Amino acid sequence: MSRTDDRGRDGLGGAWGGVCPFPLLGRTAKPRERGITMVIDKGLGVSAAADLLELAGPYIDLLKLAFGTTAFYSEAILRKKIQVAAAAGVLAYPGGTYLEVAVVQGKGREFVERTAELGFPAIEISDGTIQMSMHTRFLLMELAGRHGLRVLSEVGKKHPADRVPRSNIREQIAADLRHGAWKVIVEGRESGKGVVIYREDGTIDEEEMEDIAGSVDDPSRLIWEAPLKNQQQDLILRFGTNVNLGNVHPEEALSLEALRVGLRGDTLRAAILSSTIPSSNHVDEGPVETGGDRH
Repeated sequence: MSRTDDRGRDGLGGAWGGVCPFPLLGRTAKPRERGITMVIDKGLGVSAAADLLELAGPYIDLLKLAFGTTAFYSEAILRKKIQVAAAAGVLAYPGGTYLEVAVVQGKGREFVERTAELGFPAIEISDGTIQMSMHTRFLLMELAGRHGLRVLSEVGKKHPADRVPRSNIREQIAADLRHGAWKVIVEGRESGKGVVIYREDGTIDEEEMEDIAGSVDDPSRLIWEAPLKNQQQDLILRFGTNVNLGNVHPEEALSLEALRVGLRGDTLRAAILSSTIPSSNHVDEGPVETGGDRH
């Protein structure tokens, strides 16, 4: 797929050629710093990944090869998948849990070095399950930067029993950004339930969300993991079409893009209510051909 692919740019709607401009305008195009979509890949084959990126590549920025799934790839297949993503302008990276395993085993440095050797352009540094000292965290971030890896850090714990205070999360975000993180991911897990800003039923704790959002001067430095449609919708309505969202399932990449630009009911309704698009029931159809003479 060509990097000059312009489907959906300027709200023109790709194959539809401008018949229906997007109700919500302002969507950024790749390469972008705002409006990032991170897709979670739990085991797509190379051909499946290529098909996904042929269809939805312009709307996907990051491909997380989740958890420790890359441990089961052959090196040849893993390198091919990284290359397929790169050709579509997508940064592939291994899930942070695998790095956490390496840290527990005293192999953090080797993991970072191997990540670069395999051709990954980015790495996630997290401690969602383990306890990691700030010293180790920042050493790994510095080492990753020296190896040319774009650093994504993650804040928040995966298990509710390990939940940390908001103040700790705010401080961690600020420290990670000072130490070279490109983006900071706010933990949401694959389920999107019972972690950081999400209640057990998957709804958003707005006070928690606002507290975290208020800890950064530039909200585009945060990526909110939001695997559920209601979470994606609420975050778009709160922060706008170019909020950074992660843990999006592959088959929902285009569904999310439709949400972003007002092509699904809830965000379309918001666009209509905000008067960003005209609302009219009138359709000018012009003359109607009957297909025969009328007497």
